[in-house]
Amino acid sequence: MRIEIVTGDITTRHVDAIVNAANSSLLGGGGVDGAIHRAAGPELLAACQALREKDYRDGLPVGQAVATPGFRLPARWVIHTVGPNWHAGQRSPHLLRSAFDESLALADRLGAGSVAFPAISAGIYGWDPRVVARTAIDAVHEAETKVVQLVEFVLFTPDMADVFTAAA
Repeated sequence: MRIEIVTGDITTRHVDAIVNAANSSLLGGGGVDGAIHRAAGPELLAACQALREKDYRDGLPVGQAVATPGFRLPARWVIHTVGPNWHAGQRSPHLLRSAFDESLALADRLGAGSVAFPAISAGIYGWDPRVVARTAIDAVHEAETKVVQLVEFVLFTPDMADVFTAAA
């Protein structure tokens, strides 16, 4: 599997799936989550509300992943995953790893040959970016996918891209 590290806006990436660093409500928020919801349009919120009503009444658990269409995004799918929140005491590296693993496995089941990830949990959720980068890179290297051939880590700042480059 090929890894590329890109500085930019994940909502503009021409990949099969983008990963949303969602909150458990799936109903949008700040940061990457808010940007993805704005770019995808109101249809994404409606799809997430339907998921909440049907399968995730209590929200999407930390470390799990679920997909919706990409709607107005260049990507065909949005894979929503909830990373652990360091500030809320969610400090298990297994939960962080699960967010990457579950997203990659879901991308493979969807038939996504290319996937773009943000730095899950490295923003407002307070995880050390170096830990996130190492966990993300390890997850990709160890993933047993049949379809996913390209993983982009799309980082908003050059500093975060440097952290991921060092981890790679």
